[in-house]
Amino acid sequence: MSDTASFVRQDLAPQRPAPLRARGIVAFARSRLFNTPANALLTIVGVLLLWAIIVPTVRFLFVDAVWAGADRTACLAETAGHPVGACWPFVQAKLTQFIYGFYPEAERWRVNLTFLLAAILLVPLLIPRVPAKTTNALLFFIAFPFVAFFLLYGGGLQGFVIGWVAHLVSTFLVAIGDAGARLAELGAGAGGASSAFPTLLRVVGEGIVWLSTFLLYVSFPLLWLRDQILASGQPLWADVAATAVIVSAVAFAVGGGIRTGWRALLVSLIVFAIIAGLIRAMGLDRGGLTVVDTRQWGGLLVTLVVAVTGIVASMPVGIALALGRRSTIPLIRLFSIGFIEFWRGVPLITVLFFATYMLPLFLPGNFTVDGLVRVLIGIALFAGAYNAEVIRGGLQAVPRGQEEAAAALGLSHGRTIGLIVLPQALRHVIPGLVNSFIALFKDTSLVSIVALFDLLGSLRASFADPAWATPTTLFTGFAFAGIIYFVVCFAMSRYSLFVERRLNAHQRN
Repeated sequence: MSDTASFVRQDLAPQRPAPLRARGIVAFARSRLFNTPANALLTIVGVLLLWAIIVPTVRFLFVDAVWAGADRTACLAETAGHPVGACWPFVQAKLTQFIYGFYPEAERWRVNLTFLLAAILLVPLLIPRVPAKTTNALLFFIAFPFVAFFLLYGGGLQGFVIGWVAHLVSTFLVAIGDAGARLAELGAGAGGASSAFPTLLRVVGEGIVWLSTFLLYVSFPLLWLRDQILASGQPLWADVAATAVIVSAVAFAVGGGIRTGWRALLVSLIVFAIIAGLIRAMGLDRGGLTVVDTRQWGGLLVTLVVAVTGIVASMPVGIALALGRRSTIPLIRLFSIGFIEFWRGVPLITVLFFATYMLPLFLPGNFTVDGLVRVLIGIALFAGAYNAEVIRGGLQAVPRGQEEAAAALGLSHGRTIGLIVLPQALRHVIPGLVNSFIALFKDTSLVSIVALFDLLGSLRASFADPAWATPTTLFTGFAFAGIIYFVVCFAMSRYSLFVERRLNAHQRN
């Protein structure tokens, strides 16, 4: 008992000091900023640095800034009588150029309509509680690109679906056949039977020619229908009617036939009736909208087109490459590894130069691709290679037991990947994917190197206007562009945090 009692306190414990305030700025400063001498010193140095950076920036952008004026004289210190900051009248005068580039002023309503449609379709996708996500996603990712292309580029609809599909099929097959013929000619003139390689080239080229010719014969019914439609008196409406009949018949058959397919048939006919009304209202059956070549596009329009197309198109490319790199089929795995390592091993500037200036040299003479489309394809493949490694990291983070449990339940490999593994993998790599998207959005400024005027390209072009040549014009323009880039990137970052917290809500303690 005496040993046990020696461990029992015989007197009262001394009083502790009163606790500090647990809330508010004072409590935060005491516990985080000035709790140790080292932290106090770092806090003071940080405040001084912020003061040295933020105060001059605020004075330049707001306090000493010029907000009204008709030309450069309003932004000169001699006119204002004091040091002049940002020249915001320059931004106001060039704002339309920053947004539309050299897009014709009379046709800019098409750009505004495209932006409006994109916002109407995108905002419901970003709000979790809005219903009909599948329909909304199909409209945004499948229907909207075609609508946006016709709105921005213009032109008529000479051939609605059948005409376009037949044209693309025939053009592609003819281009493949021409490439095979070139290979055959190269092999035939490279050295005769003494060398195996020229013979192999000739055989491969003749095989490609034979395959393209065979596919042209197979697609003959489609090409014949296209020719009959174009030869009729009203090619567009005949094409719309033929397309409506074919698509509606397919929808009727897929929807269940005579028993349950009537609803799908009715919906298809209503959709085509709406499309026909829009075509008539916009005059697409009478020559269509005025064609605006992509060389006239510029400003924020090009930046958003390149960024959104690159982000959306790079995701399926990245998913396919990530799954291909984990495939058990050697050919698919080696192709995916080679593709990823090649595109990650070259800078984006090289990709843009190759897509713009060198790719046309490898295409047949009668096969051309628009310059902006070539850039979009190059950026999508480049970003897809980076996304593939990010997604592969997410796939490796999913436990092997998930696939085994899905197999035990009888799910096929495709359903296991699409419904079990891939959703968990994408949830793990949200920060990495959004980081790639932000980098891609900022890298769109590199397209100005290949004669595409994005936001920064239009900004630099506006500096050549002598009516706004002032000492502060350059800094004002870059500050305006920097604000736009920061707002978009910060919004993407915050939304990714919101999605990450929402998807990981079940893991909170």
